[in-house]
Amino acid sequence: MRTIMFIVTVIGVIAVSVWAYQENYRTQGMISETEKLERQIGDAQARLAILRAEWAYLNRPDRLRDLAEINYDDLQLLPLRPDQFGIVEQVGYPEDDVIEDIENATEVFAEEVRP
Repeated sequence: MRTIMFIVTVIGVIAVSVWAYQENYRTQGMISETEKLERQIGDAQARLAILRAEWAYLNRPDRLRDLAEINYDDLQLLPLRPDQFGIVEQVGYPEDDVIEDIENATEVFAEEVRP
């Protein structure tokens, strides 16, 4: 009886060791995959920062003004003047019943989005 218990114990220890060994390799694989994803996220953030800097550089007002002057014949772009802007009172707002419908639609939409 003692021999059977010893053999069962040894088999149990071997089985647990094999399981722990497999879990260790799965864990190491997940850690390396996580590190790879973190590197990709860092690279994407660096590229995004560069693109934002380039966008800011390309949208400088003096550069855009020069481009508008150079391409005036093709684009017919004119500089903005203060008299081209309207007054807030000139904006036509919808009637009250339309606003209520919009508010109700927003509430229904917000309820659908929530999990």
